Amino acid sequence: MKRRYAICGVSNRSMKMFIGPMINTFSNQAEIVGLLDIDPRRFEVCKQKFPGLGPVPEFGPDDFGTMVEQTSPDVIIVTGRDDTHASYIVQALACDLDVLTEKPMATTGADCRRIIEAENRSRGKVTVAFNYRFTPIHSRIKEMVLEGKVGRVTSVDLNWYIDTYHGASYFKRWNRLREQSGGLSIHKSSHHFDLVNWWIGQQPTEVFAFGALNYYGPGGEMNPKKEDGRHCGTCEVKQDCRYYMRWSSRSKEVHVKDDHIGSPDSGGAEAPYSHYRTDACIFDSEINIEDTYSANVKYNGGALLTYSVNFSLPYEGYRLAINGTRGRIETMEYHSSGRVPFPVPAQTIDYFPLFGAKETVHVVHREGGHGGGDPALLENIFLGPDPNRTFDILSGSWDGAYAVGTGEAVWRSVRENRPIRIDDVLEGGVALENASDARGAIRP
Repeated sequence: MKRRYAICGVSNRSMKMFIGPMINTFSNQAEIVGLLDIDPRRFEVCKQKFPGLGPVPEFGPDDFGTMVEQTSPDVIIVTGRDDTHASYIVQALACDLDVLTEKPMATTGADCRRIIEAENRSRGKVTVAFNYRFTPIHSRIKEMVLEGKVGRVTSVDLNWYIDTYHGASYFKRWNRLREQSGGLSIHKSSHHFDLVNWWIGQQPTEVFAFGALNYYGPGGEMNPKKEDGRHCGTCEVKQDCRYYMRWSSRSKEVHVKDDHIGSPDSGGAEAPYSHYRTDACIFDSEINIEDTYSANVKYNGGALLTYSVNFSLPYEGYRLAINGTRGRIETMEYHSSGRVPFPVPAQTIDYFPLFGAKETVHVVHREGGHGGGDPALLENIFLGPDPNRTFDILSGSWDGAYAVGTGEAVWRSVRENRPIRIDDVLEGGVALENASDARGAIRP
C-alpha cells in the first residue's frame, strides 16, 4: 500500500537520503504530499532537482497543522536542523501520525522525554534513521554477539576518528552552537552510542567524561589571525590556514558539504539558501562546543564502554573491540573524505575465542552511502523488515532517547566534572518499562 509522506525540513539530507529514493526507487510505496521549510529558496532547489514535485504544496515553519489538514499525510519525515526535530515529532504524534526522523531524535534529554510521552498517547510511532546499524560490517557484528561468540559482554572499546575536512566542517556551520546541535557528543556521537547500545543489547545508566575544545575556536593554535567574523570564501589569510589549505589550493576552493542547509554542488560557499553560509571561520569565538571527548559509560547489564572521539585527525575511521566471557571481537576501518593518505586494507572482523584459534570474517560489502547502510535502511523503511533477518534493526524512540541521553550526559559530565546518570538527563527517567511498545518502526 502506498503511504503519503510530508517532509519537515527540505535539506540536502532529506533530498539525498529520502526524497530522491522515494521518487526513483520506492515510488510504488511512497508519495510525497507536502514540503515544509523556513526558506522558500529550498523549495525551489528541491523542485529543480525533482521536477515531478512541482505540484506538491509548500508550507512555512509554523504551518504544520495546516499542512496536515490539507495534505492528509500518513508519515512525517523530519530532516531539518537538529533543534527543530522535537517540535515536529511531537506535533505529528499529536495528530496520530507515524514519524521518521534522522538522527539525533532531539538535542536534549528533556525533549526526548517529551517525544516518548507524546508517543505513549498517540497511535503513531517514531522511527529514528540510525543508518550505521545497516552497514554490513555492523550487522554482522550484531549477529556474532547474538550467536554467543563473546558470551556475556563485559566491556567495549570504541575510538572514533574524524579527519580535518569533516571535523572542521562542523565548526564552519550551525553545528558549532550547542543550542542548535546539542554539541557533537549528541549530533555525531549519538550514532556511535546507538551502535554500542544495539550491539550489546544493554541500556546505558551512567557516564563520566572529559572533553575540550582543542583545535577550533579562538584558542586553536593553527589560527592565522585572531579576528571574528571571517569566511573562507573571502578570508584574506586563508592561504595561511592549514585547515583550509589541506583540502584546497590557491586555484581551487574545496567547499564544505552541509547535509542540512548549504549545498556546495549548487553554489559553493555562498549557499543557495537565504542568509546562510557554510564557510564560517573555524576559529570564531562564538563556538561553544567541544572537539575532543573521552568517556566511560556504565550499562545496566554490567558492561562498560570506553569511548573517545576526536574531530581533527589525519584520517577517518574507528577501532572497536567487544569483550565478553567467551571471547573478543575486533575491527578497524579507515577512510578520509575520499583522500586516504596511506594504503588501507579492506575492513574485516577478527574473532578471538577465549580459548581457541583466531577467526577472520570477510563481510560482503554493499554499494551506497554509509558503507552500504543507507540502501538497506531505506528498504526496511519502505518495503518492510527483511524476512531473512532474525533480529530487530530499525530504531524506535527509546533508542533515540538513550543515544541522545548518553551524548548529553557526556558534555554535562565534562562541564560539571562528575558522573551523570542517564535517568537524570531524561528528567527523572522516561517510562521505559513500556520501551518495547515504543520500539515501533514505520509500518510499510
